Amino acid sequence: MGLSISFYGSSLVSAYWNGAATYYRGIVKNLAARGHRVTFFEPDAYERQKHRDMADPPWARVVVYAATPDGMAAAVEQGCGADVLIKASGVGVFDAELEAAVLQARRPGGLALFWDVDAPATLDRMDRDPADSFRPLVPLYDAVLTYGGGQPVVDAYARFGARLCLPVYNAVDPDTHHPVPPDPRFAGDLGFVGNRLPDREARVDEFFLKAAALLPGRRCLLGGSGWADKPLPETVRSLGHVYTADHNAFNVSAMAVLNINRDSMAQYGFSPPTRVFEAAGAGACLITDRWPGIELFLEPGREVLVAEDGYAVAAHVRGLTPQTARAIGAAARRRVLADHTYAHRAAQVDALLTGREPGRFAERMSA
Repeated sequence: MGLSISFYGSSLVSAYWNGAATYYRGIVKNLAARGHRVTFFEPDAYERQKHRDMADPPWARVVVYAATPDGMAAAVEQGCGADVLIKASGVGVFDAELEAAVLQARRPGGLALFWDVDAPATLDRMDRDPADSFRPLVPLYDAVLTYGGGQPVVDAYARFGARLCLPVYNAVDPDTHHPVPPDPRFAGDLGFVGNRLPDREARVDEFFLKAAALLPGRRCLLGGSGWADKPLPETVRSLGHVYTADHNAFNVSAMAVLNINRDSMAQYGFSPPTRVFEAAGAGACLITDRWPGIELFLEPGREVLVAEDGYAVAAHVRGLTPQTARAIGAAARRRVLADHTYAHRAAQVDALLTGREPGRFAERMSA
């Protein structure tokens, strides 16, 4: 018998200004496949509902609540009877209030988990501010799950008193991200998709825009929101928001696609973003900025190309042929299907919730 789970996150049905959408979908879909019943609560905020890229899925119940204090309170009241309450970071509205409310709503014998989809940013924020509202709440959650971060994030959360911290890495959903025919809209030599964010922009300047400027006569594609007023090299064409339905075509149509970690995730390492697995799942030739732990997920030189700066990105592009790019993409796809699917990640979470991993939560479930 599966567990009932109330999951409070930014959005399951819209990837608009919501990079965690693919991660949520993969995790929730595969928890449902293991028999758990998930209700996903998301606020009607940031015009995400106007930019949906999927209908309500059959594997989760989606509840959209008003982005007001009353709306948030009603959502917590509606979900409080579940076996497991999950508060994700970065919901976007009333995060601090929701973090406290979920703990208060935990039923006797039930669980309250905090799922941090940007642990480096959360930890840095708490380090900087001793009065941060989340600091005293960390030990009250039954566990903290993270989007990644490896041992550095586990150790950091332990310093804040977390009872248990478990990294649950990004992965690929083979039903969603897979090879498709190339699309002329996205044909080019190098492609990058990412929204313009303060802690990413300097790295985009270095790894993508500098590389593009060093590639005269080549075609480079920039996807994502917020770049409209950004000065770009002549080799770059800005596409605006690239909807999830087009990600496979984007990934397979350029000779190579680029991953650029945000500052904090590059510093902590062990935090491959969803783009890495989306690209690998589609069989794309991926170039990534260097960060600690990349070799745990893909083998540099064979399954992924690693670059220290924009000069190295440009050198990789110049050295590629369509044949070598396809070989690297095929090797990456084989690796992620073998080791890094959301079925693997959901099995990890299921083992925690049912007591087959440290924490022994199964005893609480039957209380």
